[in-house]
Amino acid sequence: MQRVFVIGGGAAGCMAAWAASRRGAVVELFEKNDIVGKKMGITGKGRCNLTNSCPMDAFIAKTPGNGRFLHSAYEQFTNRDLCSLLRQWGMATKEERGGRIFPQSDSAVAVRKLWYHKLLQAGVTIHLQEEVQHIAYRDSFFVITTANGVYEGDACVIATGGVSYPTTGSTGDGHRFAAALGHTVTPLKPSLIALVTQEEWPKQLAGLTLKNVEASIWKNGKPTARQFGEMVCTHTGISGPIILQLSSVMAHHKKMAFPIDIRLNLKPALRPEQLEQRIWRELQAHIRQDAKNALKTVLPQRLLAVVLAAAHISQETVAHQITKEQRRRLVTALQALPLTAVCTRPIEEAIVTAGGVEVKEINPKTMESKYVPGLYFAGEVLDVDAFTGGYNLQAAFSTGYVAGSAAAQEDEA
Repeated sequence: MQRVFVIGGGAAGCMAAWAASRRGAVVELFEKNDIVGKKMGITGKGRCNLTNSCPMDAFIAKTPGNGRFLHSAYEQFTNRDLCSLLRQWGMATKEERGGRIFPQSDSAVAVRKLWYHKLLQAGVTIHLQEEVQHIAYRDSFFVITTANGVYEGDACVIATGGVSYPTTGSTGDGHRFAAALGHTVTPLKPSLIALVTQEEWPKQLAGLTLKNVEASIWKNGKPTARQFGEMVCTHTGISGPIILQLSSVMAHHKKMAFPIDIRLNLKPALRPEQLEQRIWRELQAHIRQDAKNALKTVLPQRLLAVVLAAAHISQETVAHQITKEQRRRLVTALQALPLTAVCTRPIEEAIVTAGGVEVKEINPKTMESKYVPGLYFAGEVLDVDAFTGGYNLQAAFSTGYVAGSAAAQEDEA
């Protein structure tokens, strides 16, 4: 009977351990924390964005970090398979905006606890608060060393995550193990992360949320990527869904370096001439008021002050004194408000890590190492990362399923 070690008790590790045990392997899961699924318990703002309802091909398109590598894994374990499994376990799910799938309970902790109980039911031996210090491969066996002892087994699944959110246990252990076993680890970068801006105004407006806006990255006078949706001003710059998505693009653009030009379109639904007409109507309706009051229905007042400054219009300028040229500058400021991203926040704050174990060295059909028989990788430890929306967790579940299934059946291959 195959003895399988799973290193890391996150989404990928839990799935790998369950899948291996389900196929008859003797499975031991090693987790340095006192619970499994610690990072899973904080995902989706505490609600756990499990997956997405879109077709699996769309998952690949939403994965700028080696999405095509996941094609076989997604064929073997889909978003529907995940939802069906959870339903069998008594956990109902629901779909929200953008196809995002959440547990009906809105509780990420409930998801984490469910996995723990299902692993125990499956017969998995769970070593909590037992950090793996070293993995060796000797005479076709894996030797796992922890502070509590030495273990010998037939197969090993490394599912230790990346280096973001180190408080959840993701501290790069898996990359160290992979390198020691002969694998390449590509440069690690933050992805899905807030940006630090040169401009002070986002910091002064910290906490302000802008909905239905568009942010775009510009290079050599041309837009290279754009995202529509919600943005948030922070004490160091900008964040929110559209900024996180753009940060992922930045992480995978080989020729993109900071500082990076960003432009905000605060009124993307209107053509420039339509927006100018709206501004003119507002000015005419409040012809004796100053600009900051005449245009207060256009934007939140604090942000309006920023836009007026960018258009070189004093807030005290009376509405009837604003010229056609000033209106045009105001349209430009509203639809191409410039920002300069000077860096990202620290990688420890990233939602996911870009970079990791080189996927060219992994068999995509089994997640097995091409160098070390019986060694498997799953989840964020791989050089695979996706946008927000449930895509990263699905990648973890799918690769974990494939790795665990293959590891359990290796002696039959």
